Amino acid sequence: MFVNWENISSTFKMVYINAILMKEIFEWKRLLFNDLPVSFLLEVIFRTVVMFIMVLITLKLTGKRGVKQLSVFEVVIIISLGSAAGDPMFYEDVGIIPAITVFACILLMYRIVTVLLGKSKKFEIFMEGKVQCFVEDGQFSIHNFEKEDLAKDEFFAELRLKSIEHLGQVKNAYIETNGAISVYFYEDVDIKYGLPIRPQLFNLKSTNIPKSGIYACTFCANTQELEPTHANCSVCGRNEWVEAINTKRVQ
Repeated sequence: MFVNWENISSTFKMVYINAILMKEIFEWKRLLFNDLPVSFLLEVIFRTVVMFIMVLITLKLTGKRGVKQLSVFEVVIIISLGSAAGDPMFYEDVGIIPAITVFACILLMYRIVTVLLGKSKKFEIFMEGKVQCFVEDGQFSIHNFEKEDLAKDEFFAELRLKSIEHLGQVKNAYIETNGAISVYFYEDVDIKYGLPIRPQLFNLKSTNIPKSGIYACTFCANTQELEPTHANCSVCGRNEWVEAINTKRVQ
């Protein structure tokens, strides 16, 4: 069998030349480690763990408004992975290997937090919070409402997006652990007088009762039949009222 050593030699030469060119073009050591020692990966792991915990705690303290529709944990993962993936894409001084180490470290932290969520009820409540009842039988659950950082205007806006005109239509309303609002309605035959949440009606609130009728306290949504005089709410003691309505829901 005849072997063409000349062609083989030419092939090896081309491979060698290409390798030299690749080395010159990409500077592999800089690309992978940016001239950093391998021991720097330990520092990357430490930095990642510290920043992961810091982001987790910071987002937890922002409350449900800051992470609506996503859990705190999910937002932390998105931010952490986004930063780890984005920096090495266009920063020359960020090596690929440290970035990959960040990914591996975030994945490990994800597994650890997931296990803790499943094993510890206290940790789950700390991280995810608890479902809170905001409206019960057409009235505000003031104690629960004050625990959350959701303003009434924002809450009313959420209810209006569900075509709710007044709280007399609402049997229960809950804020979920991801910040979403869940609502359970009265049947039409059971709808009662309630606090109007449409701005043009709610903004008619006053401490004066102009005529006899059923009024709703603007603070706790308690409804009372009042005469034309000053009156304090029998539930919360406040004295600001708006005329209550009992219209049916428009489907």
